[in-house]
Amino acid sequence: MALAYTDDYNEHVFAFANNIHTTEGGTHLTGFRTALTRALNDYAKKYEIIKNSEAMLTGDDTREGLTAVISVKLPDPQFEGQTKARLGNPEMKSLVEQATYEGLGYWLEEHPADGRKILEKCSLSLRARLAAKAARETVIRKGALEGMTLPGKLADCSSHDPKKSKKSELYIVEGDSAGGSAKQGRDRTFQAILPLRGKILNVERTRLDKMLASEEIKSLIVAIGVGIGEVINMAKLRYHRIIIMTDADVDGSHIRTLLLTLFYRHFPDTIKNGNLYIAQPPLYAITKGREKLFAYNDEQKDEIIKKLGESISIQRYKGLGEMTPTQLWDTTMDPENRVLLKVEISDAEKADEIFSMLMGDEVAPRKRFIQTHAKYVKNLDV
Repeated sequence: MALAYTDDYNEHVFAFANNIHTTEGGTHLTGFRTALTRALNDYAKKYEIIKNSEAMLTGDDTREGLTAVISVKLPDPQFEGQTKARLGNPEMKSLVEQATYEGLGYWLEEHPADGRKILEKCSLSLRARLAAKAARETVIRKGALEGMTLPGKLADCSSHDPKKSKKSELYIVEGDSAGGSAKQGRDRTFQAILPLRGKILNVERTRLDKMLASEEIKSLIVAIGVGIGEVINMAKLRYHRIIIMTDADVDGSHIRTLLLTLFYRHFPDTIKNGNLYIAQPPLYAITKGREKLFAYNDEQKDEIIKKLGESISIQRYKGLGEMTPTQLWDTTMDPENRVLLKVEISDAEKADEIFSMLMGDEVAPRKRFIQTHAKYVKNLDV
């Protein structure tokens, strides 16, 4: 067993049984988590590191920022499921719990300065959790009380109950200007529009309580309808598709990345269930006389130029607001013509590593990544 605390807000715990990665945990992981929380609570109480007026540490408090590996060896492992994703041996819970509690308790006594730092981090997590709970309840209560009015900026679809319609869509649009065009150009029966003003918070570096203080994020939470944090209920998802629609420039890419980070960290089931998409607005408008064609990439642009011949004009779109409502519908929102990219995760561990590296606080790994992959950039907007 090995563990370390970092400045991250997420838990990274990997459990193994006879060198098999039990991705869904099991009795050995349960024993470890139980002992960790009990040992830290006992140590905090003994040395009055956490005041009596504060609540006890929960498992979430003690595991925030934790990276750990638990590996057990046993003669007769009982795995649940064909993929051996979960260990079922009941005796492993008590064995791992006892070993972890005794070992961690001894380590804390031998390293009081480090122990205090760990408990201070856990205490900060506790206070943030309580603040986030109050903020989250306010957001959820706001959504419940406002009913069908929802956030003021949301132009909802006219379907009486959008979550029951497999056609219902929520477009998250960059900027009020593009949001206005999208509202005019959409099909109101099944398409809702939520414009966002500016860049949202980078939630990779933000605690839940700070995140819920953001009006843009609160509007998103209420519009989506599933809640946030411990109380997420995907059955309450209000739209069959959630579509991120941003400008085709650097700022648009940045906003799209911030939104993807939000959904990956706080609404992962929208990705797992296939609800999250990215709109693909055209990059070029190519005009010859009264004929106007749209290209979504350089290859299409070259084909259209070859087809139309001479005397053409080419417009490079960078902002959604450059298109009229009709053009936005024809190219980006009409289900018959549009191109949507479904957001999927093929490698969960790699995805987690990439989000942590590119959106986290550590500068050096991000710099190395950019330097390594800079030569592969095709569309550079400077």
